[in-house]
Amino acid sequence: MNTFLKSASGKLACCLLLLSSCHTYAAVTELDGIAVVVNDDVITLGELNARVNDFAVQLRVNTANSQDMAALKKQVLERMIQNQIQLQQAARLGITIDDVSLNRVLVALAESNKLTLDQLRARLEADGMDFARFREQSREDLIIKQLEQRLVTDKVSVTDQEVKQYISSSSESSKNQRYHINHMLIATPQTAKPEDITKAHKKAELIYQSLQKGQAFADAAIRNSDGRNALQGGNLGWRTASELPESFVTTLLTMKDGEISQPIRSASGFHIIKLVESSNSAEMIEQNHSRHILIRANSELDDDGARELLNKLKTQILNGDDFAELAKQYSQDPGSKDKGGDLGWADPGQFVDSFEDAIAGLKPGEISEPFRSQFGWHLVQLLERRKQQQTSATVEAQARNQIRKRKIDEELRLWLRRIRDEAYVEFVDPSLAPLDAHQDE
Repeated sequence: MNTFLKSASGKLACCLLLLSSCHTYAAVTELDGIAVVVNDDVITLGELNARVNDFAVQLRVNTANSQDMAALKKQVLERMIQNQIQLQQAARLGITIDDVSLNRVLVALAESNKLTLDQLRARLEADGMDFARFREQSREDLIIKQLEQRLVTDKVSVTDQEVKQYISSSSESSKNQRYHINHMLIATPQTAKPEDITKAHKKAELIYQSLQKGQAFADAAIRNSDGRNALQGGNLGWRTASELPESFVTTLLTMKDGEISQPIRSASGFHIIKLVESSNSAEMIEQNHSRHILIRANSELDDDGARELLNKLKTQILNGDDFAELAKQYSQDPGSKDKGGDLGWADPGQFVDSFEDAIAGLKPGEISEPFRSQFGWHLVQLLERRKQQQTSATVEAQARNQIRKRKIDEELRLWLRRIRDEAYVEFVDPSLAPLDAHQDE
């Protein structure tokens, strides 16, 4: 799929709709009425149809094909239900993204695509998307990311023993093995009965047979997958062996590039994977040299206050004040405060995910927007990047990072499943209800 939007961080694009720059569709006419009740909120038919139209543009779905549109509508609706549940939790926790912070993110997104914000707006509107809706969807995606970070990601830890076991149990070849895979999940309920398992297995087998006959994997995923990446055609991108379930790796070891697996059973249901490409080359690692200012919220300074203080400090730095001097004055990180916030050279995976994400989106010399981790609020500046041969320390850091990513994927899937099970969801329009009880991640 050709897209013109490229995220500065490499991950924001997964949260924002990617729109084709050369193809447009007529907007779906908004209808009055309620599609679904989600706890105390509703999703209207107009909201659903607008979102379906956006994804139809993104995915180049044939809007004249009623079967394609019906499958897409159910996938989009399930995503909207999950988002609504998460936004409700975020509201209860007071997680918000203000207009100033949102504008900074959108400006950064535009600049990463060599556009001004006005040009970004014009480009989106030319592709048939309302900019105000794009703005609010971007805000919601950022709120959800903060929620997942606070409730799931920040709570995941990796012990030294886990790292040692991983390194000792991994062969040299598997340590360097990387896979680009597409994935499809045919889910079973959390308390699946034998008939539920049989039904899901039969569906997975039929999908596998259609794939063997030439059906495009992306189309099949959009129509059928209950996985988190269904609306991206099931594309999981590149993963190391340690970031994947053992059952996947065992299957992948027997596959050639381009092959599709038979259904793989797990506690979540049945998985079908396609090995797009594999690599077994040891690569130089990329190290980052950065510095930061850490502000912790407390009884006198809440989260909004901490973020606003860092925004003011960033403005001062951009106007000529010295980053190091401000770090010595304001930072609450005892390990780097006296060094002007300098964190030295760091290997991939050495910092928590939110910090890694912030650095990944920067060019040398650039300063991030304020962001939150379990340690507080940060303002980080990337000073330098370099390629470096692996050492024992970098091997350990990579192992820790890979184990952490795998655990985060598992915890996010379980958490999303749990909050979906606990939510009250009523399909006012019965035609929109899934065939099974609900979809799982």
